[in-house]
Amino acid sequence: MTRRVGAGLALALAGLSAAGCFFLPYPYNETDSARRLLPPCAAHPLGTDHLGRDILSRVMAGGRATLLVALVTVAGSAAAGALLGLGAGLAGGLADEVIMRAMDCIAAFPGVLAALLVVSLAGNSLPCLTAALCVLFTPGFTRIFRSGMLQYRGADFVSAARVQGAGPLRIMFRHILPNLSPQVLAASVLGLSNAILAESAMSYLGLGVQPPVPSWGRMLAESQGYLLAAPWCALAPGACIVLAVLSFHLMGVGGE
Repeated sequence: MTRRVGAGLALALAGLSAAGCFFLPYPYNETDSARRLLPPCAAHPLGTDHLGRDILSRVMAGGRATLLVALVTVAGSAAAGALLGLGAGLAGGLADEVIMRAMDCIAAFPGVLAALLVVSLAGNSLPCLTAALCVLFTPGFTRIFRSGMLQYRGADFVSAARVQGAGPLRIMFRHILPNLSPQVLAASVLGLSNAILAESAMSYLGLGVQPPVPSWGRMLAESQGYLLAAPWCALAPGACIVLAVLSFHLMGVGGE
């Protein structure tokens, strides 16, 4: 039941963001000083911000950037973790030691601080932010894949594959990787919640998605000066972040 609730929330947010690719109530950057800081009403269900922009339209458009960064981050880090973890577990010896010590060094560095450093040096762009987050998420996936390789590399089905002439790459991706699907899927779902939170934090600090493209984190930063006068400006993006993180967390750790 818990996972179903999480999946429902995730689908609702993904659907809202996907709908923004085809339809928005208003252009998300259209300003109008005559309608600034309007409370929720029929014309603007979530109200307007300090520049008169429709908050619903910006939430829909901002979800695309936030969810895209999260999906690419998890996919990229899972792919890198598969190559490094499976390779380290299969090779063993010095190669295994070098790869895992490198992963330990990355994991030991404070995540947000590392992302801030990379983005500050490389530039405030979406590719730089995504690349920085991919590096930070790779150690966790590497450990999962390495653990699975160590668990299965001596199994009978792997020995049979070797006897039949299967090479290391075929053994890794054809025989061992499918057995790791449940662990990888759970880690990926939890990784999505962490990636959304990380992207929102970076955008809130001004080092994530850059204007004119909206994002939930940047919307929070822009609305912090109007929390008392117009709390709905922060409520909508804040609720989206909370619900997105909660939905993937429930899917990752919840029971049936």
